[in-house]
This record gives sequence, C-alpha cells and structure tokens, in this order.
Amino acid sequence: MKPSTQCVLLDEDERFGSVSTPIYQTATFRQPTATEWGEYDYSRTANPTRTQLEKKLAQLEHAKYGAAFASGMAAITAVTRLVGSGDEILASDDLYGGSIRLLEQILPRQGIAVRYVDTTDLNAVPEAFSPSTKLLLVETPSNPLLRISDIAGLAEIAHARNALLAVDNTMLSPCLQNPLDLGADLVIHSATKFLCGHSDVMSGAVVTNSDELYRQIAFVQNAEGAALSPFDSWLLLRGIKTLALRVGCQTRNALQVAEFLAARSEVRAVYYPGLKDHPGHELHSKQATGGGSVISLTTGDVDLSKRLVESTRLCSIAVSFGSVNSSISLPCYMSHASIPESMRSRLAPPPDLIRLSIGIEDVDDVISDLTQAFESASGTCGGDLKGLSATMG
Repeated sequence: MKPSTQCVLLDEDERFGSVSTPIYQTATFRQPTATEWGEYDYSRTANPTRTQLEKKLAQLEHAKYGAAFASGMAAITAVTRLVGSGDEILASDDLYGGSIRLLEQILPRQGIAVRYVDTTDLNAVPEAFSPSTKLLLVETPSNPLLRISDIAGLAEIAHARNALLAVDNTMLSPCLQNPLDLGADLVIHSATKFLCGHSDVMSGAVVTNSDELYRQIAFVQNAEGAALSPFDSWLLLRGIKTLALRVGCQTRNALQVAEFLAARSEVRAVYYPGLKDHPGHELHSKQATGGGSVISLTTGDVDLSKRLVESTRLCSIAVSFGSVNSSISLPCYMSHASIPESMRSRLAPPPDLIRLSIGIEDVDDVISDLTQAFESASGTCGGDLKGLSATMG
C-alpha cells in the first residue's frame, strides 16, 4: 500500500468495532489468576493504545517492530543503551543540539566515548572507525544544515566493522524516506515533529527489523519508564492519519519558498535538498522521494538574520519543526544552544543561519510574509543577541 493509505488504515477495535483506536487510559489491568499474566498488566510495560501506535510506526517504516517513547530524546537515549562502557559511538558532525548534549554531557559519564565525522564523505567514514566503535549515528537530511549522507553506503561500512547504523529520519518522515530499506539497523524519530504534525504531543519512536535489537529496545523502554502514555499514543495515532497529506503539501510549499529565497539578494546561501544546486541533491533524490519542508539559509549578517526572524508575522519563532504551522528560528541560539562551548566551533551552526519549517498555509501567504520580513529587516537597526537563552531546545 502507498503511504497515504497506510496512514489512515488503522486496526479496528475487535470488541466493539470502533474505527478510531480507543484510549485505554488505565495504569494497570486485571489478571486472570494470582499466578498467571494476561496480555497486558501495567501500562509502563505495554498498553493496547500504544501497541496499535507501535504497529503503525513499524508499518510506515517497513519494519517488524516499533517502540514509542515519551520524547525524541528518550528514543535516541534508548538506542545509545545498545552501547556499553568502553565502547564508542561515531556520530555525524551536524546533529540536533539536544543529541549532542546527550552525546557530550551524559554518555561520557557512563564510559562511552563519542567522536564525530563528516558522514557525507564516504571516504572519511572508514578511517574514523576504531575497534571500539559499535554504533554509527546519523541524520540525513541533517539538522540544521540539511546535509545528505549515503545511507546504503554507511550501512555497508558499519556492517563490515560489526557496528550498527542508526538513522534519525525525523526531518523527512517515513512518507519520504525509509532508511531500513537502504540497510540501516534502526530508525529514530522525534515523533513530536512530522508524525504528530500539530505541536501538541511530545513523543519519539524507534523502529527495527531485528528481533534482538527490538528485545533490547523494549527492555529499556520498560526498565527506564520512558514509554509514551496512552492518551499521547492516541493523539499521535490521530496525527498520523493526515501525515501523507501534510507532508505532501508542506514539501510542495517548501520547494517554492526555497526557490523564492534563492532569488533574494539578502540571502547568501539556501540549504534545501529539493533544490538542484544543493550539494546532496542527486544522492537525496535516489534515497528519498521529496525534499521535506525544512529550509535553512544564511545572510552573512547575524543582526540581519535576527531582524528577519523577528519581522515575520505568519511564521512563528519556535524551536521545533514539522507542524502544520510555519515556524522560523536561529538554531545557533535556540535548538542548538546547548552544544558545549568547547565543541561549538565544529558542531554549532553558523550564528546567522535561519531555519524555516514550512507548514500547510497557502504558500503565497508564506512568501508574502517573508517578503515583508525582508523589507522590514533591511530598514531596521539590529539588536543584541546576548539575551537569548542558552538553555532552550
């Protein structure tokens, strides 16, 4: 079935025939006897509503198993639990700031080493591996520079060295890219973004085809108590019903916005894999079916970028992306502000970089908003960026 059909095709309630998955808003379940377990016992371990969601997540990513978590970071953390003390994680050098915070400030306390490599360069990746490397963690497209990595090529490199490949597919959603089909072992989502699509659920997901990897992920999900709640599982199921429609509209809108931005004299560079002059466009076109709805751009002037962001009226200043509403931000000062000072010269995005997430509004209205923002920003004095919080995102 096509993604648009998969998104709306949900299992009916076997007992009453409800065409909308019921919310089993219960913490515990009655057991058949004092010594026997029923199918469900405690919602931290498993819940019928979450089970339906996890089946849907697996189906969309062409996987056998799915696990739903309370946030995208909880999902990434569960994947890092596959690595033990003394082992090493090799990661892309363009990642979400929260992922870098986990890799740099939490995992070293557990004896796990982390190193970074430009995963867009397949020649550099093998040289970056060490005998201790057990996991290669990548984003493609990456956040926020939209860099493209060869998933099939990275899978071959990792597997030849007895390492796992985990791909964060948040930026595209399973409607546009399916990394498991290209050789990845695990796929991660911040389901808060496109899968939900309405900015009203914090959630994450891990999917895999491996029986053993799923057993380990599910164990962490239960043992650490990071599973998604029944009500949030239901909200996410509801959001997924319109996923293909939303992503299709957002992708079409984003391409028009990217072309508009590329023609503006104030813009120094546009980063969007749907544009033919994007460095990873050809590779991206082979492993994905669309450019997504996230666009980044630079102006060469931090003050101009700040004024531009603050001058938009339709695009909300927000740290997240993937919602039906368009948003805009300066990643260096928001979503990536938590990158440690010692790593900022290598891992932080440029301070003048603007990230746009294009929604489902009429694209002419979005372009009109950006047009007036450029005009306003060009005639306004700059402000001081120091007051922006370094703890956001």
